[in-house]
Amino acid sequence: MSNSQAITCKAVVCWGLGEPLKVEEIQVEPPKSTEVRVKMLYASVCHTDILCSEGFPAPLYPRVLGHEGVGVVESAGDEVKEVKEGDIVIPTYIGECKECENCTSEMANLCLKYPIALNGLMLDGTSRMSVRGQKLYHIFSCSTWSEYMVIDASYVVKVDPSIDPSDASFLSCGFTTGYGAAWREAKVEKGSSVAVLGLGTVGLGAVDGARMQGAAKIIGIDKNPWKKEKGKAFGMTDFINPDDEPNKSISELVKGITHGMGVDYCFECTGVPSLLSEALETTKVGKGKVIVIGVGVDAMVPLNVIALACGGRTLKGTTFGGIKTKSDLPTLLDKCKNKEFKLHQLLTHHVKLEEIDKAIQLLKQPDCVKVLITI
Repeated sequence: MSNSQAITCKAVVCWGLGEPLKVEEIQVEPPKSTEVRVKMLYASVCHTDILCSEGFPAPLYPRVLGHEGVGVVESAGDEVKEVKEGDIVIPTYIGECKECENCTSEMANLCLKYPIALNGLMLDGTSRMSVRGQKLYHIFSCSTWSEYMVIDASYVVKVDPSIDPSDASFLSCGFTTGYGAAWREAKVEKGSSVAVLGLGTVGLGAVDGARMQGAAKIIGIDKNPWKKEKGKAFGMTDFINPDDEPNKSISELVKGITHGMGVDYCFECTGVPSLLSEALETTKVGKGKVIVIGVGVDAMVPLNVIALACGGRTLKGTTFGGIKTKSDLPTLLDKCKNKEFKLHQLLTHHVKLEEIDKAIQLLKQPDCVKVLITI
């Protein structure tokens, strides 16, 4: 049954574009009939959180940031059946009703009944968070940089309590998105060749996914030389640092180690506009496929249409790596439980919720992959 009392707790609030993040005391309302209130244990920092603080996809302020994390169900609405008080859960930003056209298709994971919430509100168009009487926007379906949050139960997945909760936090977005892009979206074939642009958490997930799919050649591309060893830990076979040969394009460097052919698949994980065309040209003529994962603040980006159309290549976007939250995430959680993922390799820094400014600064450090927030 739902706890009918509001809870006062600490949360990270973004008050506006360019304004510093502040840890505030906020009020979190009890869950409605289909919702759960979650006591957060850990959260993690994703580049998307930074983008949202900068007004992506819309300038909604004030808002509580954070969409990766893991927590314990503190209370549940009367209609919630899948989880109960005391269950450990991770949030997702898309649901899976298993009934709509997309959920019943093998080609899509974007549920039409439980879509991405870009308005910063719950499914009924209201918020469950406020600060000094002022409405707070959520980020997508949730707000994990808070001691408590409310989320519709359709957007949570139950976690086996034997799984390290910090590992579970990493599976709620970044790593899963990259892994799924190779596994579910591209369906990388055994013996194929792959290039991954950007070796952050998402890129390393794509490397690992390509490895598990049986790719023979996995090329990691990053300007940070420190990422070479990280990439190798997840299955990368070759590393390219574009700064080492500034007179050559990335596509030329990739073709230089693929006998001039390029790769079968390329995963663009950086969101840098100029790299979209480069990603296309790294792939093979007539059959190359590019999966676009990274996004930036620019909604419109330049594109080499000749490389796309005349080159016979495929360009496809992905959200959450094509992962269906209810059908596929349990498989990844089982792999995590069985130690098939090297998620400890992602964790480079710990901070407390009150140290969110430190977390943001750590992201700029060359040795940072993932920052874990202890709540």
